Amino acid sequence: MNASIREQFPILQQEINGHPLVYLDNAATSQKPRAVIDAVKHYYEWENANVHRGVHTLGSRATDAYEGAREKVARFINAKSTEEIIFTRGTTTALNLVASSYARSVCGPGDEIVLTEMEHHSNLIPWQQAALAVGATLKYIPIQADGSITLEDVEKTVTDRTKVVAIAYVSNVMGVVHPVKEIAEIAHRHGAVIVVDGAQSTPHMKVDVRDLDCDFYALSGHKMCAPTGIGALYGKKELLEKMEPIEFGGEMINDVGLYESNWKELPWKFEGGTPIISGAVGLGAAIDFLEEIGMDEIARHESRLAKYAMDRLSEIEGISLYGPREREVGLVTFNLGDVHPHDVATVLDAQGIAIRAGHHCCQPLMRWLKVSSTARASFYLYNTEEEVDLLVSALIQTKEYFGDAT
Repeated sequence: MNASIREQFPILQQEINGHPLVYLDNAATSQKPRAVIDAVKHYYEWENANVHRGVHTLGSRATDAYEGAREKVARFINAKSTEEIIFTRGTTTALNLVASSYARSVCGPGDEIVLTEMEHHSNLIPWQQAALAVGATLKYIPIQADGSITLEDVEKTVTDRTKVVAIAYVSNVMGVVHPVKEIAEIAHRHGAVIVVDGAQSTPHMKVDVRDLDCDFYALSGHKMCAPTGIGALYGKKELLEKMEPIEFGGEMINDVGLYESNWKELPWKFEGGTPIISGAVGLGAAIDFLEEIGMDEIARHESRLAKYAMDRLSEIEGISLYGPREREVGLVTFNLGDVHPHDVATVLDAQGIAIRAGHHCCQPLMRWLKVSSTARASFYLYNTEEEVDLLVSALIQTKEYFGDAT
């Protein structure tokens, strides 16, 4: 990636605490390019109206922009049609929709929902609640010592009682890329569906839901250069058609009577109320931006950066690095000796370096790692090797400071 990419992100041009901003918290949220900011601004200045309802010019423009964004999402992940794309607030809402509508309708006492212990809370708690509601059993695929899972263990865990396998494509802590396509084949062989948390994969690699043969796929716009509050659920049409909405109100209805109502066709039956129109416009602009650069190029850049970061961080005496040594995505999770991750993040922030510290919404995984929290640096298309060097230098200084203090 070249400097012209960074120049398109206004927020990266500032200083924090007297230092140039080094933003390394992209797994939490990405920064927004000028093209996305301008697209949202243009919508509010020239097209702002409610969608699907008005016959006036602004209503038509807003509807075209909103549905145009849906077409871009469908193309971006290679869905068969826009009917399979439901706009949501993000990955969390999308996963809750599947757990509350699909899982609760097909699961019963004795049925199984299969997960891993490294799932983000958004892909864990909805399944806990579904299992509690219907009497289903939660099962967990074992984690290997390096933080990965094996297909052999998937085969042992998934049975003919399994109704749902829910798994992140990429772990937000371990940086593992799971073999989703092969897991989908195992799930389908046992009559189960696979639900993929795509929050950490969609921004960083080319995704083809038909090649993966996943049944549901959830994504968040804010992690892929789009605004916050917008995301999408992909679902195979035949499954979405059988599902009932979990939100009811305006726009999602076909006919309303005093005692019963029926719903619109896909995808609108799941989009009750005024949708996140400006967010969808921004998501469409973000997809245009990412496609112009090229998802394969973004993936190659991040892979190079991750390797460089792992090599440089390994030079720090006493550092603990979590997850496989070799990784495809730009994410490294670590602890700096006995220094608490929150202290590490605070000291780095004083030097303009933004990283994440805490349990990363993965408390079961923290217990598996036998730590209370970790620090995480996560990269995106605008990060550089020079920023990795600044991170390493700051960590060495932090270690020396706390070593002297104790």
